[in-house]
Amino acid sequence: MLNMVFLMNSWLSSFNQPGLCITVAVLLHYFLLAAFTWMCLESVHFYLALVKVFNVYVPKYILKCCIAGWGIPAVVITIVLIINKDFYGNGSPSESNPFSNFCWIQENIVFYISVVAYVFLIFLTNTAMFITVLLQIQSMKSRTQKRSRFWKR
Repeated sequence: MLNMVFLMNSWLSSFNQPGLCITVAVLLHYFLLAAFTWMCLESVHFYLALVKVFNVYVPKYILKCCIAGWGIPAVVITIVLIINKDFYGNGSPSESNPFSNFCWIQENIVFYISVVAYVFLIFLTNTAMFITVLLQIQSMKSRTQKRSRFWKR
């Protein structure tokens, strides 16, 4: 859906309908955040599968993942819309701005908080999970090598 909305964005913004542009910008923002949220959930799942292998039963795990994966971005979008729906829209057409026919977030501070900071937090989480999983794999490898040397003796 992110790709579809992104590809249709420029065409839909050419209609110069503010409501349509706000809707497209909100959808683009939502699906972008949802894609990154699901990426974060995949890293958490990777951590649970490779580090916390045993005794990890989460009741209704898929339901909870779906609520987080689709709900957290919806909360962010709702907050932005409650503050001011005019944060979304079409840039003013000018020759100096080639992306003026694109429905997106118009305020820089909103962009940095609701997109850049959000993606950065997910990047930090994914990096922490990745390092933890690598350390777990390395410790399993060293234990296996110690056992094999013991049995060879």
